[in-house]
Amino acid sequence: MTTYLGSTAASSGLLLPPSTARSSLCSPYSSSLKCLKSSTSISHLFLNKRRSSAINVTGGSYRYNTLLVCAASDPDQLKSAREDIKQLLKTKFCHPLLVRLGWHDAGTYNKDIEEWPQRGGANGSLRFEVELKHGANAGLVNALNIIQPIKDKYSNVTYADLFQLASATAIEEAGGPKIPMKYGRVDVTGPEQCPEEGRLPDAGPPSPGDHLKKVFYRMGLNDKEIVALSGAHTLGRSRPERSGWGKPETKYTKDGPGEPGGQSWTVQWLKFDNSYFKDIKAKKDEDLLVLPTDAVLFEDPSFKVYAEKYAEDLEAFFKDYADAHAKLSNLGAKFDPPEGIVIDSDAPKAEPEKFVAAKYSTGKRELSDAMKQKIRAEYESIGGSPDKPLPTNYFLNIIIVIGVLAILTYLLGN
Repeated sequence: MTTYLGSTAASSGLLLPPSTARSSLCSPYSSSLKCLKSSTSISHLFLNKRRSSAINVTGGSYRYNTLLVCAASDPDQLKSAREDIKQLLKTKFCHPLLVRLGWHDAGTYNKDIEEWPQRGGANGSLRFEVELKHGANAGLVNALNIIQPIKDKYSNVTYADLFQLASATAIEEAGGPKIPMKYGRVDVTGPEQCPEEGRLPDAGPPSPGDHLKKVFYRMGLNDKEIVALSGAHTLGRSRPERSGWGKPETKYTKDGPGEPGGQSWTVQWLKFDNSYFKDIKAKKDEDLLVLPTDAVLFEDPSFKVYAEKYAEDLEAFFKDYADAHAKLSNLGAKFDPPEGIVIDSDAPKAEPEKFVAAKYSTGKRELSDAMKQKIRAEYESIGGSPDKPLPTNYFLNIIIVIGVLAILTYLLGN
């Protein structure tokens, strides 16, 4: 299986096959890994406490720690965790790795399975050893190593939320669009709830276009969303010793930032823009990676229309990508509260309806409520009300009467 998005600390691509990638995973007898430590501070503010077990790699072997997991995340802790993630990105340059972490937790979703958590999706299951060992997740233990201290610090944030928060923040901090995220995802409670291996896409299948459609259609995504999400390959690198794809290094990766080496899809592989589409279309730089699942975006007619559009229109790409990323991050998730938690205070406010005469002159039997309120406000501003008519202007009435009489007299005289 493949990985979704390349990392800087453990670089691998959005659609990379396992090949030799499994060598980067920690083994049960590894002595150097200290990932996935369970939080020792359990807050009394948990909305719903339950027993769970999480993998802890210490002392040369895996062991499971019992801990309490909250059913929903605390908004204030989510905001603080986001600030810590921003600082982490400035020092670790791990934007692609964190994007991939969120994608791989959500990308196991199967729309044909109704039950949670059997349907997969964004539920925090990627923290368990059984899922970490999936070939598509090679190297993601490094992402968990990086982000675990933040989880320890903010125990009222679920793993499912933290993975998606890190992914969206990485996109935004790399110069990408603002992702309309919501939080409150419930975590699975044990490794037995992890999805089976095989739900994530390959990079070099016999028929790349059909393969992408099969995998992403199963998630409930369409052709436009497949192409838009593929554009996230503007971030990251592939390492042949881990994935079997790419060059050991290029002129764009030999000096980092982060750990040197690997082959990137774009020249500035820590900058989120539409270079991915432009570079695939140009086919001019041999130092840039193009996988079969990348090339097919300009070959398959149902993909090509969007790939061509995004290569020319950055604004359109950003809009469609933000929508697709948000949709992916919610796949399969169970939210508590059901409507989710929004932590951004700068969400766009609804603007009052503008008056357009044509909208009300034909084809409308009744004015909208907004327009009724607007007319009533204007009526009341000059002294009228539903219970009181406008004050009579007697002088104006006399003038009108005199004018009418004068006209009648003239007409009768003639």
